[in-house]
Amino acid sequence: IGAAGVPGIGMVTLTIVLTQLGIPLEGIALVVGVERILDMTRTAVNVTGDTVCAVWVAKTEGELDVPIEAPGVVAAS
Repeated sequence: IGAAGVPGIGMVTLTIVLTQLGIPLEGIALVVGVERILDMTRTAVNVTGDTVCAVWVAKTEGELDVPIEAPGVVAAS
C-alpha cells in the first residue's frame, strides 16, 4: 500500500533524497550493501500488509470463503 511495486525502487528514491541533502555519491555507495536487505524486508512487509488487508475486507464483506475440513479428511484438489 505504501511502497512502489518495483523491486529496487527504494535505492532510486534514496539516491534522490540523499543527493538533495548534499551527501556525495560516494556516501550513497556505502548504503547500497545494506539497502538490498532492507528492500527485501520492505517488500515482505508490503505484501503481508496487502494480504492481511484484502482478507480483512473480504471477511467483513462476507466474501471470504474458508473451507471447513474435518480432522483426518483430505481436502479435494
